[in-house]
Amino acid sequence: MLESSSPRSSASATGLDVRPFRALTYRQQDPEHLARVSSPAYDLVTPAGRDRLAGTDPHNVVRLILPAAEPGPSATGDAAQRSAAVAAETLGRWQDEAVLVRDEQPALWLYELRPPAGPATAGWLGAVALPPVGSSAVLPHEDTYPVAVEGRRALLSETGTDLEPIVLAHDPEPEIAELTAGLRRGQPDMTVEDADGVEHRLWRVTDRPTLDRLTAALARTEAVIADGHHRFAAARANARTRTIPGSQRVLALVTPMGPGGLRVDPIHRVIPDLDLGTAVSAASADFRTTELPTAGIGVVGAVRRWLDAPEETGFLVTDGSRLIRLTDPSERVMAAVPSEAPSAWRGLDVVLAHHGLLDLVWHRPDDPDSVLIAHSVEEGLQLAADRGGVALLLRAPSPTDVAAVARAGARMPRKSTLFVPKPRTGLVLRPLAD
Repeated sequence: MLESSSPRSSASATGLDVRPFRALTYRQQDPEHLARVSSPAYDLVTPAGRDRLAGTDPHNVVRLILPAAEPGPSATGDAAQRSAAVAAETLGRWQDEAVLVRDEQPALWLYELRPPAGPATAGWLGAVALPPVGSSAVLPHEDTYPVAVEGRRALLSETGTDLEPIVLAHDPEPEIAELTAGLRRGQPDMTVEDADGVEHRLWRVTDRPTLDRLTAALARTEAVIADGHHRFAAARANARTRTIPGSQRVLALVTPMGPGGLRVDPIHRVIPDLDLGTAVSAASADFRTTELPTAGIGVVGAVRRWLDAPEETGFLVTDGSRLIRLTDPSERVMAAVPSEAPSAWRGLDVVLAHHGLLDLVWHRPDDPDSVLIAHSVEEGLQLAADRGGVALLLRAPSPTDVAAVARAGARMPRKSTLFVPKPRTGLVLRPLAD
């Protein structure tokens, strides 16, 4: 888990500013209905997945977060605006029909994510103030793609609603842990299990003394963005043009660094229209290339073995049939990593992959058409097969690496980290207007 790089002073004025809000939720809240109308985060939903979710229920939230299969979340200009307008019309109709209803009383929401195996994660859903530029209260660690930011900004502006939370990992704070543990013993207000077997449990907390203690404790912490860099940037862009007071805040699930927090899984790359022979031939001048055996366990099994071995280094390249390991980068590759950058950033596998392999060796720009993103090994292999390309499989950075990069003021390449488990979209929405 993430660890704080230094103790935080209780007198700090630069900590998280978290406030209760009047949530917008589905009127019908039984677990079966919530399973039908909720969704994974927008950037985890494939076009086929969007169609499947939209077909499960006419009120599935995917119709708001991805209001049309095309142009999708990366649309720009008029297309993005039209797509956002569709979402706004749908959202308004659902409220008129009382499919979605607004809470009368502001609340913070305790949110527990319990996977089938391993420890649970618990955090708090709240309206977090967008800090001024230069503040260390909320630190990003990844680059963003402007086209995707604009798509999210248009959606936020048109709907006037935070449709899904970003995720923040905050410094350890004993009082937050104490309050969280006590409230988790009560009966939750919402419960739903997702397709991966993760149980999501939420408690609506309105008790004023508890809220005061919690917000004061959170103000003694700072946080790193674990998930939602594009939505955070979109919220900032929207705040610059909107006068609604709620525009100065963003819906966030605030989770602890360390025990009870999140873990980091790898995110892989797929390079379309690049055959394995060409990819390996080009890389062999600057890397040691070794073909790994897959007999008896298959490519996926061999990749899993590599990912699970802490002593392994380098990258894997595959077309789904053969698996090649790249290690021992040349001095030319190492020199492609900017030397003026912080050491925490220069040592990341994903940085070396982007600067030394994708850019220098394969001459691929880092844009969504040239380098595709895969959130699992299986998705990477399927994308590579579909697009006539290769999958570049990476190991996840450690949570400590993520925190170090953020606090050094650096940015990883876009989509470098997959913090899990993820909150379910659609359980709690936040209208910007009070």
